[in-house]
Amino acid sequence: MSRRHMLALAGGAGLAATLPDFGPFTNAPRALAGGNTPIAGAGERMGPPAAFSFEALQSRAAELARAPWQAPAISHADILNRIDYDRFQQIKFRPEASLQLDRDGRAPVQLFHLQQLFREPVQVHLVEDGQAREVYYRPALFATPDDHPARALPPDTGFSGFRVMNADLATDWLAFLGASYFRSSGPYNQYGLSARGLAVDIGLPTAEEFPRFTAFWLEAGRDANGPGRAQVIVYALLDSPSVTGAYRFATEKTTDTRDIHRVVMTVEAVLFPRRDIARVGIAPFSSMFWYGEGSRKRAADWRPEIHDSDGLAILTGAKEHIWRPLANPRRVVTSAFADRNPKGFGLMQRDRDFVHYLDDGVFYERRPSTWVEPLDAWGEGAMHLLEIPTDDETMDNIAAYWCPASGLKSGQPSRWRYRLSWLDDVALPDAFGRATATWTGLGGRPGFQRPDGVRKYVIDWQGRVFAGLTRNDGVEIVVTASRGTISNAYTHPVVDQRERWRSFFDIDAGGSDPVDLRVFLRRNGTALTETWIGQYFPGE
Repeated sequence: MSRRHMLALAGGAGLAATLPDFGPFTNAPRALAGGNTPIAGAGERMGPPAAFSFEALQSRAAELARAPWQAPAISHADILNRIDYDRFQQIKFRPEASLQLDRDGRAPVQLFHLQQLFREPVQVHLVEDGQAREVYYRPALFATPDDHPARALPPDTGFSGFRVMNADLATDWLAFLGASYFRSSGPYNQYGLSARGLAVDIGLPTAEEFPRFTAFWLEAGRDANGPGRAQVIVYALLDSPSVTGAYRFATEKTTDTRDIHRVVMTVEAVLFPRRDIARVGIAPFSSMFWYGEGSRKRAADWRPEIHDSDGLAILTGAKEHIWRPLANPRRVVTSAFADRNPKGFGLMQRDRDFVHYLDDGVFYERRPSTWVEPLDAWGEGAMHLLEIPTDDETMDNIAAYWCPASGLKSGQPSRWRYRLSWLDDVALPDAFGRATATWTGLGGRPGFQRPDGVRKYVIDWQGRVFAGLTRNDGVEIVVTASRGTISNAYTHPVVDQRERWRSFFDIDAGGSDPVDLRVFLRRNGTALTETWIGQYFPGE
């Protein structure tokens, strides 16, 4: 399934303009989830109440891990195979059937129908006062055309996922759909990259395993009725041939006076491996980078840039700020940044200028950034960045995740806690400038014979740290390379641009092995910027 289709499914696509009256079903889930008033016939739409807690979910995951994995049963595959992307778009969840987690309707929930590419049903439960009730699939929840194949499905069909809507039910801001994928529309109401619950055997020559959330429990946040806030707690059961897990996502969305949103999740995952797993991705992301200002040779489209994210930001355990621009390599590349107890990391979309994309259909400048802050000491490991060649924008080709050095051991549970924010960009201290653009081109100097095999890099930096500094104030560029020769390295303030500096250097390295580059600006022995890290492939 293309990522464009995935985003459309999770992005509030195509609510029906007019819908028939929903009759006695209207607001039944609201009463069950948000109040104590019984409604006639509610038992047919919701399962019986059962005690629920996160501790009980962990016990269930542990018990599941002690048994052999069982592949999910897919019923009515012949019918689901006929529900392709276009037919799926014809299925409309009835807005008046939205599940209300709180009394004020700040986090209404709508459900995704099964279809050709999401055929494995998930259970969805509503939780209130420690009691959970399963939401049963009913054809009446969805408006479908008379001749639609979904009309042949029985009442026990199930759902493929869910999304949390804005109060007006016109758009959504959080969605869980497919394997352990979830995503938020972030600060500017535009979906982009995806987060995942867990990655197993990622970036290896062998096939990657995709753990799957098989059941969800949804609950209103503890302070759901606070002004200008929407809160929802999502519990999820994860299962795969190699591992099970119990997850808790405590999520809050706030909106400021500029109508810019911030979505913050406090994530707790308790994992129960069925086998030893050497390569596991904690807090993984998937994104897309086709080309940007620094990779114009890869451009085949009329738009100047096409990407959901343009760089990986890392705050190391030693509190070094690192910026690694993304690339679309000609070969699969995994870059590992060894660390101990990282303080934060995330995939960023720093470039917010519409004229750099010129796409008024998918608005790449509005795509969210993400930032992970571990809430415990994660120990030894490495940040991994996986970059896969691509020649279009329809498939994710970027992955980023924390890879613990010890992996996961069979029969040894592990707990991972982190804060995940969907935002514009991560804040840097005023004492540091950030890298805002990277270009490459022919080495040497204009007007002179250009040397063979030499590549020039140009990096722009911005920040309050540059206020009042001139080219005579001792700002210098520091460049190191894993091999090759650096020349023509210098830096200066950009003329008529406030608090913006530009750096240049040439790299001469033969062969075909990649060259690792590190660059930062300093003054009087003190770093003025984050550390820019890049990778140069001679001859490409």
